Amino acid sequence: MKKLLYILILISFCANAQQKEKDKFLPKGNEAFEEKNYVDAEADYRISQSKFPKKAISGYNLGTSIYKQKQTTEAKYQFANALKKSKSKAEKHKIFHNLGNCLMNEKDYEGAVDAYKNALRNNPNDEQTRYNFALAKQYLKNNSPKSKDDKNKNKDQKQKEDQKKNKDQNKDQNDKNKDKNKDQGDKEKDKQNQDGNQKKEQNNSNKDGGKPQPNPGGISKQRLQNLLDAVNNEEKKVQDKVKKQKALTQPKQTEKDW
Repeated sequence: MKKLLYILILISFCANAQQKEKDKFLPKGNEAFEEKNYVDAEADYRISQSKFPKKAISGYNLGTSIYKQKQTTEAKYQFANALKKSKSKAEKHKIFHNLGNCLMNEKDYEGAVDAYKNALRNNPNDEQTRYNFALAKQYLKNNSPKSKDDKNKNKDQKQKEDQKKNKDQNKDQNDKNKDKNKDQGDKEKDKQNQDGNQKKEQNNSNKDGGKPQPNPGGISKQRLQNLLDAVNNEEKKVQDKVKKQKALTQPKQTEKDW
């Protein structure tokens, strides 16, 4: 009888010791988690999990601290183990919610939709889970094979349109360059012709010794002046001759002899 009583006391003592250890590591891990010291929190949660492996809360907290360190694969593993040990809907809701977050980070949108759906089954009133569920469905729709095909088609169409636009722009630019070059060539050709004509005129002038060229429309100014001078001289001679003859034919007046 005494032996049985001793065994019961020992079991009770071990249970109380375990309870004290749980209270020691979980609150300590929670405190580190609140301070965003996720490495220390992970260490405390691992100790708690090792001492109380049947408790879901340690596994859930451990998975959350690992998730905060961006170790998604390890976090999913801890959440999956915690689900096996969870008994209440509240625990299952939290675990499924965080599992959905891990799957969203891995772009497993179909798995995330299922995780959030299970979370809502355990707590349909959580607005954050409902929002994440709707977001996961939208991502899943946008990344479906059909949606990807449509995106690829739109992308190909846009590339073709851009190529055609660039081709048209290049053609317009080439046409402008051709017109510009043609105008420049015409200007250079006109200039060359003008320079050639000037050079030809200069050569002709040198060939004639610099003498004034005859005016194709009539006599030169110098020759005209010479002709006028000759006419005037002839006319003067005629007038002088007439005056002389006239003087000879007129009667002479004699002086009266009074």
